[in-house]
This record gives sequence, structure tokens and C-alpha cells, in this order.
Amino acid sequence: MSETSSLMLQETEQAPAVVAEMLAKEQDSFKEIARVFAQKQPSVITTAARGSSDHAATFFKYLTEITTGIPVASIGPSIASVYKTPLRLQNAMHFTVSQSGGSPDIVAMQKAAKDGGALTVAVVNVVDSPLGREADIVLPLHAGVEKSVAATKSYIASVAALCGVTAAISGDASLKAGLEKLPEALANTKAEDYSAAADILFKANSLYTGGRGTGLAIAMEAALKAKETANIHAEAFSLAELMHGPMRLVEEGFPIVAFMSEDQSKQSNIQALERLASYGGSVVSLSQFDAMGANLHAASTGNGLIDPLVSIMNYYRMIEAVTRRKGFDPDKPRNLAKVTETI
Repeated sequence: MSETSSLMLQETEQAPAVVAEMLAKEQDSFKEIARVFAQKQPSVITTAARGSSDHAATFFKYLTEITTGIPVASIGPSIASVYKTPLRLQNAMHFTVSQSGGSPDIVAMQKAAKDGGALTVAVVNVVDSPLGREADIVLPLHAGVEKSVAATKSYIASVAALCGVTAAISGDASLKAGLEKLPEALANTKAEDYSAAADILFKANSLYTGGRGTGLAIAMEAALKAKETANIHAEAFSLAELMHGPMRLVEEGFPIVAFMSEDQSKQSNIQALERLASYGGSVVSLSQFDAMGANLHAASTGNGLIDPLVSIMNYYRMIEAVTRRKGFDPDKPRNLAKVTETI
């Protein structure tokens, strides 16, 4: 591994260009998905994914439910691959999100969804994969080869692609405007002094990540990266859920990494962090505005629902630095491989 960089960091920095290319090239795909959506008028949308891709699907869930009111439900792939249960998805739309498109369980789930009556959409980086070949509609990520085990640019591209889907099916003007500004916001979120935040994470054996709405989906991704790269036990919660049982563990110095949104959740999120800090929690906040604790700023798209995605740029940079400081290689985490095939 280089003394000054890693594949994880290099691929993080490629994300703005990847997103710009994907959004430019896939306008026809978004239009086709919107056309089918308008024709089918589904009462439910389902998703299936694993790992970082599942966190992208969670972002899609919140964004779509907030903007359209249509429920988005995640179906565990094992329902099809292990339990062989037929699905009842007449007139539904099913989205599978995957970097490789090769894991047998998500391929089996896509087939079960199609057999159950759903129109299937594969959001995938490797188009010529079992998932891509068998989907009704393919939405390519255009992320190129991703060599680091820790997914960065493919995750950001997955979320951006799903934002494009939601913007297309909802017709939400604010969402469309924010999406147009997304590549620029990602590019304008430059590395800053994150030493105070990195110090908090470096000393941690365990931490919480949190957010609300789409911010929760980003918090889930952040928790995964803390575990798989820096070897830090991390759990992601809604900041509302943290006010219940999980708060019992918060004591002097316990880290809370929060993804703050400039949306309807802003004030309740601020109140939650103030309460957690009053119990001794060490707060790291990532936001487009001045927030409490060790605050990392990101550029804004002008849409508070999309903005948490921009904040993940600084988080990836920070956790990569913490990982290297701890003496680990973020590109080659112990026990892990780039492509995981499960059944």
C-alpha cells in the first residue's frame, strides 16, 4: 500500500466523475423506468441487496417514500434462495442493487420477483452479469473497476442512480434540481482538517452512527465502513431510536457519528445530539451547516434529502485515515473479499 494513498481513497476521489458520467448516460433509462412506473402504478416497490448495496437501497426507500408515499420494502434474498418461497408481487416493481451482479442469492430473488409478477430493475456495475442479463431493465452504474474491498465510488454511484429513479418517477422538481447539482457538490467537497474527528474515532473500540431519513441510510454505510476497514465495532441507528435503549451505553467519551440533514428532521436531530452530548458522548457531525461537536462540512446540492450522500465523501476520507493510522490496510480487510457470493 502507498504511504500517501490507498485504492479506497483514490476510488473515493473518482466518485464525482463517475456520478456525472452515469447521470449523463442513463437519462433514457430513467425515462423508461418512469414510463413503466406510470403504466403499472405499483402500490409497492421491493428491493434486494447485500452490504453497501443494501444501504443504497435503504436510501432509495426513504427518498421514495418521502416523495411519493409509496411503500418500499426490502425482501431478504434468502426468502428465495434458501426458503424457496414463491412471491406475490403482481403489478409491483422490484429493484436489485449490486456491484458485481453475481451473488446467487440476489439473482434468485430477482427471478422469484419476476416469477411473482414484478417488473425487475437491476442497478448494477457489471452489466454482463447474471443479474444484468436476466433483469427486465438494467441501470448501469458506470463506476468502472473497483479494486478496494471497501466499496466507495460504486456505493455513491448506486445511491445517485436510485436518486435518479426517484426523481424520474416522482416528478419532484426540487429533487431533480438537487440531482443535477450532485456531481458538482461531490467535487466541491474537498478534504478538510478532520484531525479532531479522526482522534475521536481512533480511540474508539465501539461507536454509534446515526441520522434520520436518507441520513440513516448513510449512517448504516458509515457503520459498515468502520467495521470492515478500521476494525471498530459500530452500530447504526435512527437518532430517534438512539433516544431509547441504545442510549444506555452512552457515557463519557462514547463516540456518536451523526449525518445531519437540512430537512424536516434537522431540529429533532440537533436536540438528540445535545442530549447525547449531555451524557458525555463525543459527537462527530457531518453536515452542510454548522453543527455541534467535531463538524465536517460538505457542499450542498440544495436538496436536504440528497445532501447526506455528499457527506459520505468526508467520512470515507476520515475513516480511511483512521484505518491507516491504526496500522490496517483499508484495501484488504482481514477475512473479507471484494466479491462475496452467498446463497
